[in-house]
Amino acid sequence: MADIHDETVAYAAGDSTCKGVLAVDRARSGKRPGVIVVHEWWGLNDYIRRRARMLAELGYVALAADIYGEGRTAATPAEATQLMNGILGDIKAGEARFAAAYERIKAHPDCDPGRVAAIGYCFGGAMVLHQARIGTPLRGVVSFHGALGSFHKPAAGTVKAKVLVCHGAADKLVPDADIDAFKQEMEAAKADFRFNSYPGALHGFTNPEADEAAKKYGIPLGYDAAVDQRSWQDMQEFFGRIFA
Repeated sequence: MADIHDETVAYAAGDSTCKGVLAVDRARSGKRPGVIVVHEWWGLNDYIRRRARMLAELGYVALAADIYGEGRTAATPAEATQLMNGILGDIKAGEARFAAAYERIKAHPDCDPGRVAAIGYCFGGAMVLHQARIGTPLRGVVSFHGALGSFHKPAAGTVKAKVLVCHGAADKLVPDADIDAFKQEMEAAKADFRFNSYPGALHGFTNPEADEAAKKYGIPLGYDAAVDQRSWQDMQEFFGRIFA
């Protein structure tokens, strides 16, 4: 029987303190792969903590990374935009905080440091794709309804992580031009990538709170339970390939 435990863990990234969430199944023994989870623009909230627990249930050591630092979260789109733009405007800070999370999970006694992947949602999807672009030696990255714009154009052969993009075909927040540019960029870099596009799915299709946020703030978001389940299964199959 599983014994899922999660706890807030503090780790340093430069001058800032990050407050991540570590989840592990204590009923399992032995080394296992690690998965870093990067939050949406809202920050590391209960939704992301739940995803970390779900990964632990699958048998992984999971660390929900705090990219905003100090455990900061947003209550409104305006606050979320400010926090997100603070990182997008200083991508090196985001890189440093991800690197700190990467070192933290590799140091966990149950984690196989040679088998670590990262997944991300919305803003987090953009962040894990950036890690692939800059050559972070992850086994793989998965973006769920993430932004696809690039802060770094990788040279051929420099993308070490395998890449899976889970994208909603009806996503109004990711332009078609960004999709085309992303695919061209990955092909030019000779990256191992897959792009899954789910018909009818909107931005935020994995988050059950998306419908409420869409209604409250007038943002084109939408939860899709079937696509949520399908994309999670696609992630598991991807992990089966990269961690073999």
